[in-house]
Amino acid sequence: MLEYKVHQGDFEEYVVFLHGIGGNSNIFGKQLQAFKKHYNVITIHLPGHGQSPSVKSYSEKFSIELNLREVLKVMDHLRIERAHFVGVSLGSIFIHALLQRYPNRVKSAVLAGCITRFTLFASVLLKLGDAIKSFIPFIWLYKIFAYIMMPRKNHAISRKLFIREAKKMNRHDFLSWYRLTPYVKSTYQLVQKKASHIPKLYISGKEDHLFVKALDKDVQGDPSAEKIFLDDCGHVCNVEKPKEFNYYALEFLSRQQGMPLRKVQ
Repeated sequence: MLEYKVHQGDFEEYVVFLHGIGGNSNIFGKQLQAFKKHYNVITIHLPGHGQSPSVKSYSEKFSIELNLREVLKVMDHLRIERAHFVGVSLGSIFIHALLQRYPNRVKSAVLAGCITRFTLFASVLLKLGDAIKSFIPFIWLYKIFAYIMMPRKNHAISRKLFIREAKKMNRHDFLSWYRLTPYVKSTYQLVQKKASHIPKLYISGKEDHLFVKALDKDVQGDPSAEKIFLDDCGHVCNVEKPKEFNYYALEFLSRQQGMPLRKVQ
């Protein structure tokens, strides 16, 4: 089973945090204290991250579907039928996949630094990375993408955090995740059809230059989607603008329950 941790409080509702590729639950360090005051919080490490099983441990082909089943296995083990989900970067991609394939398990979703598809520029970068990944240390590839995705001075904290945590992965696990990037677009294609009734809040930085324009366009037709784009903020908006992120995310979740939001620290 995946490594997970339950931050249990005296609440009925559960929030599940899903991190990005190369990351772990440390990416939500500035969210935990605020969310724990309102919800039971579950942090999960996806395969190849933290102390979760390596990608090599699975007998079947590594896929998005496999990862979804592993996340749901944790929920089933904890006897949680439905939960709110908060994801960043790759975590938001997986929430989209959940919304398409298992919408009955999702109460609502907060998607940070969400990726609905890759622009031509991003696609070219991924193909170049695929061409050279066998010849260079994987962390070099990760650093290159980190600097391209988060190039500005005010992105430095989140960039360093991503790189620091990625160093804890092994090469095989990282490259296995990298090979899933061509399937990103497919994770969103049917979200509006199959999960238009599920409330979603998209929070992105206006400086998330590789993804925010496509996101803004793609979610326009979803009647249950709300969008907030933060000034002076890049891809990892929950790290760069934690107070704003926590306020908007918790206010959104409170509305889904018809409850006033208590003070957010």
